[in-house]
Amino acid sequence: MEPISEEQRDGYFTSYQREALHLEMRDIYSTDIERSRFQTWLRGEPLDPEEEAVWWQPWFDLMAANVAAGKSFRRLRIVSEPVTDYIRFEWLDAFNLVKAGEDVRWLPRRKASTLLLPGNDCWMFDQETVAFTHFSGDGLVLDHEMTTDPDVVRSCWAAFEAAWVLATPHHEYKPA
Repeated sequence: MEPISEEQRDGYFTSYQREALHLEMRDIYSTDIERSRFQTWLRGEPLDPEEEAVWWQPWFDLMAANVAAGKSFRRLRIVSEPVTDYIRFEWLDAFNLVKAGEDVRWLPRRKASTLLLPGNDCWMFDQETVAFTHFSGDGLVLDHEMTTDPDVVRSCWAAFEAAWVLATPHHEYKPA
């Protein structure tokens, strides 16, 4: 395993050739940007449409370029039910991810009991690289590590695929 910066990890979003996968398994994330949007929503205040357009535009641009190049992007969220307020917020936000070209699925944690999953959230690129994100207990990003070890990559990819088959597409999933 090799430590990498967030910027190094993000470089894979443009350099992958075929497929990127994102496995998310936490019930809360606490990045500063998400926290402010989440807190606004939690207070019952509408998110400003102009600010939202600006916030989402870089992801829409990135995904448009990847889709135009024939690349795919799948995101799988394993969640506890009943879901946390944060996951409910992410579920609403996932509409934009799908609109951008991602294939998003949800898997209730109860249905994942028989799966062997990585110990941390991760991004996987072209069945060649896995980038893990380490979080604190309250959801703050601590650091990132990446590996190209074929055994680790194969195990993580297989875990994702096994979970993907059990998961529900975003348009069919309703948070409990």
